[in-house]
Amino acid sequence: MELGQLRALRELGERGSIAAVAAAMHVTPSSVSQQISALQRQSSAPLTFKDGRRTALTDAGRALAAAAIEVEVALERAGQAVAHFQGDPAGTVSVAAFHSAGLALFGPLIAALGAPDQPRVTVSDYDVAQEQFSHLTTNHDLVLAHRLVGSPSWPSSVRREQLLFEPLDIAMRRDHPLAGHSEIQPADLRDEKWVAVHEGFPLERAITVIAGIGGSEARVLHRINEFQIAAAVVSASGCIALMPRYTTDLRDHPDIVLRPLASPGVGRYIDCLARPETLERANVKVVLAQIRTIVTALTE
Repeated sequence: MELGQLRALRELGERGSIAAVAAAMHVTPSSVSQQISALQRQSSAPLTFKDGRRTALTDAGRALAAAAIEVEVALERAGQAVAHFQGDPAGTVSVAAFHSAGLALFGPLIAALGAPDQPRVTVSDYDVAQEQFSHLTTNHDLVLAHRLVGSPSWPSSVRREQLLFEPLDIAMRRDHPLAGHSEIQPADLRDEKWVAVHEGFPLERAITVIAGIGGSEARVLHRINEFQIAAAVVSASGCIALMPRYTTDLRDHPDIVLRPLASPGVGRYIDCLARPETLERANVKVVLAQIRTIVTALTE
């Protein structure tokens, strides 16, 4: 088996189509098909099957693709041994994050790694549903993702580095009747109007749970994913919203306060996702360590 064949099979499992693999590997679809065919000739079990117009992996194909990850890890370690010998930690590390994490981390991260001997960092923000975060590791070295407590864990194809557990609080105006409470009971929110995220995004389910425990359905008037915009709507409308405690920046909205929920203690995990071999790179380790430092400072 050749490395190129294993890479083509793994990328097919990750990206879902021959065309997507060809675009990612900068080759023709015909070249990808030839690599897969050559690999199939060396296997006694079918590796792929037609799923409509797409080519998908069989169980045997997925097992071989998983084994290809270990091959990539071994090769990355060998390459890093040479890099460490040469004493060159330079290189570019791409970081992707959901909006509130990007707002809290991107600026400090770029500032902290500004010296010539530090890795170069490129950043991108993404607004995706929870199950889409792992797919971003196909095009980015480090992906900052979030998931609610009790939600499905990340797929085994990526490595998870837990960064933070972040409680979710109720945002309201200072003149709101509940603003004087030290903590909010779900039943206190029964008649409130909400600014919620769009359906399918993690915080939307949390609002549904809170309302259900309080004995009602959430009255959602506005659906906004970006917390800065949601804060402006809360300020103007008197609605309430669910916002993260550490990564929400309310400096432009001094009329808004955050109050914790008494029960249930709703929160989200902020994780860093990456392909296993990516975490073997020295420059990625430097960037991840700096992200951890910044995250620790947020909670303090």
